Amino acid sequence: MNAKKILLLEDDPNLGFMLQENLELRGYEVTLCSDGEQGTQAYARENFDLCLVDVMMPKKDGFTFARELRQRDAQTPIIFLTAKSLKEDKIEGFKIGADDYVTKPFSMEELGLRIQAVLKRSVAPVGEQVETTVFKIGGYTFDYERQTLQFKSKKQKLTAKEADLLKLLCQHLNQTLERDLALKTIWGDDSYFTARSMDVFISRLRGYLKHDSGIEILNVHGKGFKLVVRVT
Repeated sequence: MNAKKILLLEDDPNLGFMLQENLELRGYEVTLCSDGEQGTQAYARENFDLCLVDVMMPKKDGFTFARELRQRDAQTPIIFLTAKSLKEDKIEGFKIGADDYVTKPFSMEELGLRIQAVLKRSVAPVGEQVETTVFKIGGYTFDYERQTLQFKSKKQKLTAKEADLLKLLCQHLNQTLERDLALKTIWGDDSYFTARSMDVFISRLRGYLKHDSGIEILNVHGKGFKLVVRVT
């Protein structure tokens, strides 16, 4: 079973390394960043199962990082780490979309249990999984069931195959969607003619998504495509 990947944002180097070491001993794979800008860059490079975010950080604070994250990802759990215990700060964190809030000082036992609880809630039991059908892509909202892509007041109706392809790209956000997987999933085969057809659909999706300069569908040579969402 693959280790759960945690993005840890903590500007105190001693606390950051201590948390990283303890979490890795508990079986997690941890990427440590010392400020919100580093965290945003790390998140753009790979997917994480959970974000541990210190509120008070240089360059970009934890609340700002979380707001930007929630603009493009409504699913990845966020736990705030903070020295603040004010009720207003906790309310602000939950409004942004935090899953939990741990006030310093805390024990590793407490943090470990909080992480376990949040990860357990984020994954539905087998047979009870609820598939995401509404995706936030930068400034767009993509409703797979209704086959619509909305940017501000402009709504684009998608064909069934356009919606299927965009859903696959969203499910592989910031990862390479292999061409063969997309062809077999949507078209049922990976022949030359269906591959050319998919290229046409990719071009259409690029046109639909052009209103947000932070969104790009990249060609990954010899492999497939990658939907990338950057904070602009």
